[in-house]
Amino acid sequence: MPRPILATIDTEALAHNLRQVVQRLANDARGGPAPFVWAVMKARGYGHGLEAAVHGFAQADGLAMIDLDEAVRCRELGWTGPILLLEGFFQPADLAVLAQYRIATAIHCDEQLRMLAQGEVRAPLDAFVKLNSGMHRLGFQPDEYRAAFARAQALQAQGVLGTVGKMTHFARADDDPAVTRAQLDCFEQATQDLPGPVSVCNSAATLTPGFAAGVRVSEAQWVRPGICLYGASPFASQTAASFGLRPAMTLSAQLISAHTVPAGEAVGYGQTFRAPHAMRVGVVACGYADGYPRHAVSGTPISVAGVRTRLVGRVSMDMLAVDLDPVPQAGVGAEVVLWGQGGPSVDEVAASCGTIGYELLCAVAPRVPRREL
Repeated sequence: MPRPILATIDTEALAHNLRQVVQRLANDARGGPAPFVWAVMKARGYGHGLEAAVHGFAQADGLAMIDLDEAVRCRELGWTGPILLLEGFFQPADLAVLAQYRIATAIHCDEQLRMLAQGEVRAPLDAFVKLNSGMHRLGFQPDEYRAAFARAQALQAQGVLGTVGKMTHFARADDDPAVTRAQLDCFEQATQDLPGPVSVCNSAATLTPGFAAGVRVSEAQWVRPGICLYGASPFASQTAASFGLRPAMTLSAQLISAHTVPAGEAVGYGQTFRAPHAMRVGVVACGYADGYPRHAVSGTPISVAGVRTRLVGRVSMDMLAVDLDPVPQAGVGAEVVLWGQGGPSVDEVAASCGTIGYELLCAVAPRVPRREL
């Protein structure tokens, strides 16, 4: 029998979350054209798997990701719509692959423009020229942007590029509307009167009422929701459920031991937790080698046999311990939900660990079996 741990991927939840986003955008559009949706699939669909994500996002307008091999794999899985590489390409040899598989690219630096000018492209590539509006990660500076866009237009005239759009990325759309507004103002000033589609909204901006509807566009607008499509929230103060989103990944395991720990005795490495009284403790077949965070603290929420309880002690490589006092009937073989359907949300677990749901979903290890619903 295999080790009793499983990541269950619910493709209908992925499809449901996409529909929720599309409906919110349609409502915000107030009768005007709603933005198109890039379903962001970085890190193999935020740890959910490319196959599941392609199935779940079948109704998306396009897919966006980082890795060229993953983009090619999406084509092999049957995706025929637009694909965008959010970091663009990295070497001249990539251009032939982009053309062969009809993959669009971000352009964020002079080196990419030079590679395009010097390379041979069999078919025009669609592109988005990226502005650094304040994130200070990728993109052309505001005073450089129009010159960079003009170079892209020249490549467009030569047949190297097809559609040329404009994009940026927000640093604090999840918690500071003023910073986001300033970034959008910077973007709109730098791109004023430049043609082409626009893409600025991440999950947080997409879910903020009226934000996408307030972006000035002369052509199409594309939003880029990511984490919300997987049923987690980009906001610390708002749950995914409050947006009508459903968790697409459930990480579950089983108890492989249940025993009584005497009062005052410690549990696990480092003896970081001591039983305040004689208490039942269960051992779960999940540890940090499976992707559960080692820095999770005692008290992190967990569910055993449908009852909410807590982690106790330090997480080991292959095991962790839980308080069974709230669920005295639980014994070996009882189902444990680390996060997802029937247990705490991934955002709750992440908050308890001082991190974000993105990290936990992406960190589930390859050794954990996955089942697609």
